[in-house]
Amino acid sequence: MINPFKKTYSDSELKLFRFLSRIQLFNKLSDDELAEFTPYLHSRKYKMDEAVFFRDDPSQALYIVKRGMVCLNLEIEDRFEVISEVKASQAFGDNSLLEDTYRLYTAIVTSETAELMVIPQVNILEIFEDNHIIKSKMLEAVAVLYNNYTANLFKAYQSSYGFFNIGEAYRRK
Repeated sequence: MINPFKKTYSDSELKLFRFLSRIQLFNKLSDDELAEFTPYLHSRKYKMDEAVFFRDDPSQALYIVKRGMVCLNLEIEDRFEVISEVKASQAFGDNSLLEDTYRLYTAIVTSETAELMVIPQVNILEIFEDNHIIKSKMLEAVAVLYNNYTANLFKAYQSSYGFFNIGEAYRRK
C-alpha cells in the first residue's frame, strides 16, 4: 500500500541524494535522513592553489568535492607532503563531525577550478542533536574511515620500519 502522506522529493533532490549516498559518510542514510542536510549545503568555487583550510584551523565544516581535485597536505619544514588527493564524490574534513577539533592537514585545490559543497559544523551538530540515528550512522562511518587510516598507517610503518617511532602516535596527551 502506498502511503499518501510520505514526503516526496523532486528530481533534483533525488539526484543530490544519489550523489551524497556515494560518499562513505552518507551512504547508510535514507533519503529522509539526507534531506536533513540539504538546507545547510552551500556551494563554493575555488581556483587552483587556493587553500580551503590550513592545518590547525578549527574544524568548522565538512567539504564534499562536486568537481575538481583537492590535495590534503602535511607540512614538513618548508614543504608539503601529499597525504591524499580528494576527487569528485569524495569528502574531506571529516573531523568536523567531532566537536572541538582542529584540522590535521592543509587542503589546497590542485585542479584548475573546484566546486565544493560545504556543510557547516554547527549545522551538522544540530542535526546530530535532533536525530541520534543520523549521528550514530555517520559516526560509525567516521570510525570505519579512521580504522582504515590506522591500517594504512601501520602498513606504511611496517614497510619503512625504523624511520619513525609509531608509539608516539598512541601517547595520550
